[in-house]
Amino acid sequence: MKEKILVSACLLGEKLRYDGGGYDLPEIQRLKEKYELIPMCPEVLGGLSVPRDPAEIKDGFILTVNGNDVTKNFEDGAQITLKYCLQNGITKAVLKARSPSCGKDIIYDGTHTKKLIEGHGVTCALLLENDIEVYTESEIGGL
Repeated sequence: MKEKILVSACLLGEKLRYDGGGYDLPEIQRLKEKYELIPMCPEVLGGLSVPRDPAEIKDGFILTVNGNDVTKNFEDGAQITLKYCLQNGITKAVLKARSPSCGKDIIYDGTHTKKLIEGHGVTCALLLENDIEVYTESEIGGL
């Protein structure tokens, strides 16, 4: 039986990005050789639609480009994702870089100007706090 690994659903080609897009990344598909891939989108799990306005973290809140506060949606989605991982023995995740949900180490700064700052997305931070290893799509070489 293969180890389960959580993967941002958009990285598996599911059209769940804020703009209704997804990614087709061969390196993610190669993970299927070693792992059972469990797709999840914390933003959709938190009740946000596809497509949706882009959002970024600013001063502890997640605000859309139009100024709508979607913090609760992001927090709810993070909690659902963590609960699933804990209930299913998932100890690793591959999440979408720079996302306000899934970003690891570097995220957008909240100005919606593509400027990057140090920080984690809401789901990434919660998983890390609970000893779940997090990788981005550019860090999966070691998996």
